[in-house]
Amino acid sequence: MSDSPARPRPLGPDEEALVRAVVKVMYVLPRTIDADMAGDRQLPLTEYTALMHLSEAPERRMRMHELASACHLSLSGMTRTVARLETQGLVKRERCEEDARGWNAILTDAGLARLQESWPSHLAAIRRRFLRHFEGLDLAQLARAFERVGTAD
Repeated sequence: MSDSPARPRPLGPDEEALVRAVVKVMYVLPRTIDADMAGDRQLPLTEYTALMHLSEAPERRMRMHELASACHLSLSGMTRTVARLETQGLVKRERCEEDARGWNAILTDAGLARLQESWPSHLAAIRRRFLRHFEGLDLAQLARAFERVGTAD
């Protein structure tokens, strides 16, 4: 018996194609959606996503670290995003009442209005750049598979 670990099984052609395609989608999709929204003079995708999560949160507020996690950004990246939104009056920051060290991001009425204004552009970009490629497939099954990948450790 050999002391070396078993040689891993190489990816098959279909597996390799899928992995490469997913990596490409992870890189290209956010950029193309962002470009579409910029072309429509709407919010950048990162800012749109932050406002969307805030709009869905109780009292339209979230702890900064929770918002960063929901947007898949670092805390410093989220801080920069919220600072941009704050200068536009779309978000405000307040110290957490329960923890004076923490900060909440709060969606303003102007922020909600800007989100609603940008929503049609975002929806059109999502349909054009992503969803149309899955016509005829079981989207619920696909979503469950992506969710399992996204929550794997």
